[in-house]
Amino acid sequence: MSVSPLAALRRRVPPRPPRERCDLCATPLARRHRHLWEVPGRRLICACDPCAILFSGQSQQRYRPLPDRVRRLERFDLPDELWDGLLVPVGIVFFVRREGRANAPPVVAMYPGPAGATESSLELESWRALEERNPCLRRMEPEVEALLVNRVGQGRDHFLVPIDRCYELVGLIRVSWKGLSGGAEARRAIDGFFTDLRGEAVSVGCRDA
Repeated sequence: MSVSPLAALRRRVPPRPPRERCDLCATPLARRHRHLWEVPGRRLICACDPCAILFSGQSQQRYRPLPDRVRRLERFDLPDELWDGLLVPVGIVFFVRREGRANAPPVVAMYPGPAGATESSLELESWRALEERNPCLRRMEPEVEALLVNRVGQGRDHFLVPIDRCYELVGLIRVSWKGLSGGAEARRAIDGFFTDLRGEAVSVGCRDA
């Protein structure tokens, strides 16, 4: 049976991935778009600009807007001995304040990896010591803002970022990771993410953030 040239071409061209849509109103979204934090389910919701604006300034409801600023913390005071006291076993981690959970730790560490983001409790005395040295950490917005730390190799990067940027990094690691150590593709993806973040961020001192 003969096949038309157009049908043959369709077979060879892979289908386009479905375009993301706003989870609230189904409007098609650009690759870069806003997110909201669903408080009960603790998950990110893709949102168009009108839906994101609708929930701005309304922190006591189901969907919470994320901050839109990225700040690189200059002269962040985290000596090696204090880092060791936090008992963080990896070089990239983000710290998030929690709220609304009885008997839950006030701050958790999240480790991005090939299986996603792994949540772990912190050594809280060391965290309090870190807050004493860096007062901006006390002003992190619960649930929607994170301290993102990169100490891979000689890296010493410290950012205050919206939580969706942390999960963007998690996604990059998941899709690029190969084998046990990650491989060259994962290293390039991580390096590219932090290069872009440095270019986007406003540099501030932690007492001013």
